[in-house]
Amino acid sequence: MPKNPNIVMFLIDDLGCRDLGCFGSSFYETPRLDALAAEGMRFTNAYASCPVCSPTRASIMSGKYPARIGLTQFIAGRRNGRVLEAPFLHYLPLTETSVAKALGEAGYQTWHVGKWHLGDENFYPDKHGFDMNVGGCHMGHPRNGYFSPYKMLTLPDGPEGEYLTDRLTDETVALIRNRNRERPFFLHLSHYAVHTPIQAPENLVEKYRRKAAALGLDKINPMVDGGPMSSISPGHEGRPITHIKRRMLQSDPVYAAMMENLDTNIGKVLDALDAEGLKDNTLVMFTSDNGGLATAESSPTCNAPFAEGKGWEREGGNRVCQIATWPRVIRPGSLCDTPVQSCDFYPTFLEAAGLPLRPEQHCDGISMMPAFTGKDTMPKRALFWHYPHYSNQGGSPTAWILRDGWKFIRNYDAGTEELFHLPSDVSESNDCGHKFPERTASLAKELDTWQREIEAFIPTPNPEWRRLSSMVPKTPDNAHE
Repeated sequence: MPKNPNIVMFLIDDLGCRDLGCFGSSFYETPRLDALAAEGMRFTNAYASCPVCSPTRASIMSGKYPARIGLTQFIAGRRNGRVLEAPFLHYLPLTETSVAKALGEAGYQTWHVGKWHLGDENFYPDKHGFDMNVGGCHMGHPRNGYFSPYKMLTLPDGPEGEYLTDRLTDETVALIRNRNRERPFFLHLSHYAVHTPIQAPENLVEKYRRKAAALGLDKINPMVDGGPMSSISPGHEGRPITHIKRRMLQSDPVYAAMMENLDTNIGKVLDALDAEGLKDNTLVMFTSDNGGLATAESSPTCNAPFAEGKGWEREGGNRVCQIATWPRVIRPGSLCDTPVQSCDFYPTFLEAAGLPLRPEQHCDGISMMPAFTGKDTMPKRALFWHYPHYSNQGGSPTAWILRDGWKFIRNYDAGTEELFHLPSDVSESNDCGHKFPERTASLAKELDTWQREIEAFIPTPNPEWRRLSSMVPKTPDNAHE
């Protein structure tokens, strides 16, 4: 086992579970990431800890389920519906010993580059154990767009028109080249891409316009109206309810261009590791903070056959593309079918670094090292989610459990419970709870027990909903509201 390996974490924003060629995309071109997967391990059942960003990011940093921390919604998110959303923290508490702090205490150089979205300046990366913070702040997306000037307090503007993903990569390569060569490093490169606004260099956009035309995709309307959302943004009570717009195939040229640019930039970082002679002693991990954006906000990608996307309890909202490489440890072309989740990165990084585990901190995560080495299988367990909020993408307050391929979902807005067998129904099309009442009851009980253990906030009826919904203009599409 290599000693004191460098650790590189690529955390991508909103990248869907079918957005890489090696995970099934036939429209986007991702040769560098496809090659990375071929060099190492591809995870076929990897999940984000939440269908939106901030909670998953908190889970990665803490090794805990978001609900245990109390950070269950993207920071500043809020919508009104039939039930009252649970209160949540708007920051990652400083009482959490982050994985960066743990590695830093062991002598690692710790660098954060890109999106943070875990609180204001009192909770920025430097307050959570990172030696360097490039571009990490309270913002969840580049509000001024992907082209400079960025107007970020933690990233000086570049030349006019410079592209943000290119810039963050250049900053990362400089950190690698100018590192302290006597100490290993932990790099947390968290690109803002491929979050909205969907913007990319025009030459790449034109390439995919031509590709879409050649495939006849420009003649197909990829959108299906999914009906009105079940919630209202505060202050929007007098406006029509937003409709769910489901994208049914990958064909957006601008999103495809963003994907190729991202792939190229990941390749630049990997090339820098190779050029510096670091590849053989570096654990590289690639993942996303939630599923692809497929039902709202222009719905730029499609996760089919997995249902829905970002903001939903369905598989499209939580399944992610996950890859790991570590020469001489991880066998090239290997697969891990064991379900893993965001909170597993913390103990994995500690064990990879040869450091003592901190079970009191990463109490919900387990190390992926047994999968890496191929000497043992990871222990079977249930995975849990608790998202007591309405999402901007049409999702509603839910909690769910996954055990042995069986997924039980409790929807607090609709007051329903569902059971799906994912190995035979990946699209979650057939609720089979009535066929398996004992399994349904067992999973419901296990979910209840977990929620009590972590003291999860359970949504309650909203006494204001009838008044708020009455303010919405009635149209044939939303008259039932």
